[in-house]
Amino acid sequence: MKNSMTHTIQHKLTTEFIGTFFLSLTICTAAVYGSAGEFAPFGIAATLMVMIYAGGHISGAHYNPAVTVSIYLRGACEKDEVLPYIASQITAAVSAAIVVENLLFPDALSPIAAELGTDAIVAELLFTFALAYVILNVATNESTSGNGYYGAAIALVVLAGAITVGSISLASFNPAVTIALIVSGKLAIADSWMHFVPQFVGAVSATYIYKSTQ
Repeated sequence: MKNSMTHTIQHKLTTEFIGTFFLSLTICTAAVYGSAGEFAPFGIAATLMVMIYAGGHISGAHYNPAVTVSIYLRGACEKDEVLPYIASQITAAVSAAIVVENLLFPDALSPIAAELGTDAIVAELLFTFALAYVILNVATNESTSGNGYYGAAIALVVLAGAITVGSISLASFNPAVTIALIVSGKLAIADSWMHFVPQFVGAVSATYIYKSTQ
């Protein structure tokens, strides 16, 4: 038993920070700086999966502001945890991007910002929808409570998205990761709305679709 509610939220926020940090770190190293080459999607999915299994029992392993909003709307996250979760996730993503740029690749040329088109909006919306929908069904549904596959299911959505639309939208599906991409120089601030808007629209839409089918 935790000693207090404050102690509980501190553990949750630490877990959200660690999970989001390593997810963003892997994306920035493997995909943005290309350390993993064509295997980047697998590295990203593997990191996400192990971090979900490591932290799921503590914080729910959101690691994604859009997912936090989706889970809150579904009724599986306390209102007073939403903003602290998002703040922890964003802080972790920015920290990871800074570590990669200044400590892991200090002598590397800055990444060239990707040029996104309107197809990126569709890509981010569809796969953020898919990600949130899968999370709601495998990680918050009473009928699948206690299953041992939820981490793999969630990670495989990200893997599928990265392979399918990575060249179109950078396959973020996560506002915190999008911020890491901005900090790393891979995504222009002017184009960031093509990530943020569809990500939240996709996650919120997934919540209402999920609730309508229960």
